[in-house]
This record gives sequence, C-alpha cells and structure tokens, in this order.
Amino acid sequence: MIRRALLLATLISAPALADPPSLRKQGTATQLIVNGQPMLVIGGELSNSAASSATYMAPHWAKLKAMHLNTVLAPVSWELIEPVDGRYDWSSVDAMLKAARANDLKIVVLWFGAWKNSMSTYVPAWVKRDQTRFPRAGLPNGQGVEILSTFGAETLAADQKAFAALMAHLKTVDDRDNTVVMTQVENEIGMLPVARDYSPVANAAFAQPVPRELVDYLVAHKDGLVPEMRAMWLDRGAKTAGSWTELFGEGDAGAEVFAAWHYARFADALTRAGKAAYPMPMYVNVALNRPGRAPGEYPAGGPLPHLIDVWKAGAPSIDLIAPDIYFPNFVDIVNRYTRRDNPLFVPEANNADHPTVAANAFYAFGQLDAIGFGPFSIDSIDAEPGKLKDAYGVLQQLRPHILAAQGTGRMAGFKPRQLYDDTIVYEPQTREIGGYRFTIAFADIQRPVTSPDIATAGGMIIQIGPEEYLIAGQGITVTFKPVGDGPASAGIDSAYEGVFDAGGGWVPGRLLNGDQTHQGRHIRLGAGDWQIQRVKLYRYR
Repeated sequence: MIRRALLLATLISAPALADPPSLRKQGTATQLIVNGQPMLVIGGELSNSAASSATYMAPHWAKLKAMHLNTVLAPVSWELIEPVDGRYDWSSVDAMLKAARANDLKIVVLWFGAWKNSMSTYVPAWVKRDQTRFPRAGLPNGQGVEILSTFGAETLAADQKAFAALMAHLKTVDDRDNTVVMTQVENEIGMLPVARDYSPVANAAFAQPVPRELVDYLVAHKDGLVPEMRAMWLDRGAKTAGSWTELFGEGDAGAEVFAAWHYARFADALTRAGKAAYPMPMYVNVALNRPGRAPGEYPAGGPLPHLIDVWKAGAPSIDLIAPDIYFPNFVDIVNRYTRRDNPLFVPEANNADHPTVAANAFYAFGQLDAIGFGPFSIDSIDAEPGKLKDAYGVLQQLRPHILAAQGTGRMAGFKPRQLYDDTIVYEPQTREIGGYRFTIAFADIQRPVTSPDIATAGGMIIQIGPEEYLIAGQGITVTFKPVGDGPASAGIDSAYEGVFDAGGGWVPGRLLNGDQTHQGRHIRLGAGDWQIQRVKLYRYR
C-alpha cells in the first residue's frame, strides 16, 4: 500500500504531458495550436551556423527576447547530431532548448539533412565520403555534383533514421513544454546547375512513364491548377499517360517536373518518418526563381510557384509550403502561396535589416492570416534598436486581437505593392470591414509623390467591436466611408493613441483631434513611428 501511495503521489505531482503542436481551422484561416491555444509566430531565423555553438548563442537569446520575438527558427544539422553512423549527440539540441526556455522563446527546428540550399554540405562526413552507399546527382557529362541523389535508397533510409531519432528525442525532452512548435524538412531543395539529376539511375527513371499518382492528382484538381501547370499540361491536351516530355514538354519543362516529383516523394517519406516519432506541423521552404532564369539557374524542382501542384501531389504529409522571400515583390509572392490547401508561413522574409521587413510582417498577418513570419539572420541585428524591434513590439501587443480576428473577415493588412524591378505601386488601397470602406494612402494625400520610404509603410486594421477598430502601422493615412444602408457619411467618434499593457489592458494616451485627425477627416499614423490608435466611428447624414 505504501508503494501504491508513493506511485500515486508521483503521478499526481508529475507535469501533464502536453498534446503535440497542431494545426486547426478558424473560419477561413489555419492556426498553429500550441499547448491548446492558438499561437502567432513572431519570429526570426538564425544565420546558418549560429545554433552550432552554445557559446556563440549565449549572449543572443536575451537580445532576441528583447526584440519582441516569441519564436526563433534555428537549424539542427545532421552532421552535428550524428557524427558517427548510428551514434547520436544531442548536446547542441539540448543546449538550445534550455536557452530558449530560459528566455520564454519557442523554437522552429530547421532540419538540415540531405539538402541545404540545394547542396549536401550539412550531411555527416561518413555520408560525404561514401559515394557508393550515398550516390551523388550527376550532370549530363557524367560528372557528379555535391548534391545527393533522390534515387539513393540508402540516403533516404539514413536521413529518415536521423530525422526520426531527432523527433523522438524532442518528444522525450520537450513533450511537457512544447518549446519546439514546428519543424522544417530539409532546406531550399532543388537541383543545380541543371534541371534534373542525370545519373544513370535517374536517367532510367526518366525513361519510365509519369507515375499514375501524379496524373490522378492533376485530373482531380484540374480546375484549380496554377496557371503554369495549366499551360504546361492542359494546353498540351491534358494527357493522362505518357513520358515526362510527352505530358509536360521537351527540354527543361518535363525534366523539372520529374525532379520536383522525386524531391517531393523523398521529402514526404522523410516527413512521415518524423511524424511517426513525434507528430507536429512540418513544412518545406523554397528558394524562389528569378524571372527569365532557366531551371538549374535556380534550384530546379523545388516547391516553386509553378510546381506547387506537383509538390501537393507528391508530398501530402507535408502541412505547408513556405516561401523564402528576398525579392521586392513580396505581396505578389505571398498571395501565390496563400491557398485553401496552403496556409501562409514565411520563414525567411528577406534579411532582418531590410527596411521593408516590418511592413511585410503587418501585411502577412493582417491581410493573409499568416501563421508566422521571420526574417533571416536575426542574430546579426539583435543588438540594434531598429524599426523591426518597434514593429514587433506593436505586433506582440496586437497578438491576441490578431488571433481572434483570423479567418473572420474582421481584419485587413496593407502595404504598397512593389514589383520585381523595385517599382512602387503606391496608389491608395481599399478594404471593407464591419460596415465601413477604409481607404489607405501611403503618400501625402494632398500632394502624393513617390519616394523610397513609401516602400516601408504598412499596417493593419482590426475590428474589435461595433464601429470600433484598432488601426496600427506607420506611414499611412486612413479615410473611411459607410457601406450598405443607412447614413452615407462617417465621422470619428474618438481616436486614442495608446498601448496594450502586459496583461492585455488598453492604456490610452492622447485623445487625438484637430490637426492630428485633419479636423475629423482621417486617421494618420506618421512615418517612422510604429503605433496603435483605437478608433470609434459613427455615421451621419
């Protein structure tokens, strides 16, 4: 009886096991659920080698927390955790988890396994040196490249074993805390410098018919295919059997679809092995292609915009495809990756010191219900005051309201659209929320002229009650007009600047009027000052 009592006491005192992180729908949005609650990933990704050294990272954790991050995206490399075949070293992982918990930060693990930025340089030395067991992809002339072939059965088996061991270890040491909330599978997969692997085994596979699973997916989803796939497949007669070139075109076209299919199948098998050990949301990221470049001049076969359908068909175990964005046309790119079957997550939203990063975050969260956002090399700027810190501070204050509004139509985000050539489309934008049409201007509404600073402007509007809104951002002027039946004019009942305290309570500052609201005509959030205004509107005849 004493033993039974001691056992019962132990069970009562032991922390309850937490459910693994998961994804859940709210209205039209998909949310990340951690410890039973929705979470917004306000993050930053470490530079590639940062997490390999606990000593290097020691001074950075508190600085990242002070920048108002709640999540750090951190690499875990195969070469560090399995330096000897079958022998694991978890010291770097455990040190990272301990430091993150000490600073109340979450982690998104980036698995640098078989591929990182297309190449295979993060694999252990015992993989690099054994090219018989772990074959390389080949060029048309027979030369090997430092990229492991997707056709290496031992490569997949070894990568699966290491990745599953990592996930099993996380389940053992983290299932009460959920410090790790998501996992990235590989990194920026794709073939260089040609469209596909030309090794003998790859050539043999390329000579085989297109797999039935891919064709069946295209047939079932033909009305929703991306424009490039529609042009490639439907415009060619929507064939349902044949070779890669017969179905998708000669030259690089069919070759790249072939590469994408086999990369996706490898990533799917790896994901299934990881989820079998510890199920949590898993995603792949993508290195985007520049306009006018041929496959191989960018990482060919990755989950690129024109190949999303191939990846959705080939890797159903992967929860989402996440774009890494270093090009100016952020708005166009994120809208392509926001789909009913693909919630938005941006793990590398340009470099952390880029001036448009903060505005891009507001757009992603406010307009597209993003799960998370994180610029790259966050450790390189964590000692600087910077505008990102100020913008993240506002996002942290708004976080409960953003989560409550996701998928409900009560929230909108905005920023000037930029084109790939850096042209700024700065004309005012409109959004309808809660019975009002809001017009957002990024330039002086009296004398609109473009300037480079306009690209950094942005914000969001969240409806929090009948005719009551939070308007947040910088460099914007907002006017408003009723929609629907009733009086046709709108005025400002009240407009307070202010902040939300640590407990979520509103702390009002100045009651804005007169010159600050253009005598009741607009709400203005000045350039360079990320802020929140709480605004009540009313209608009049």
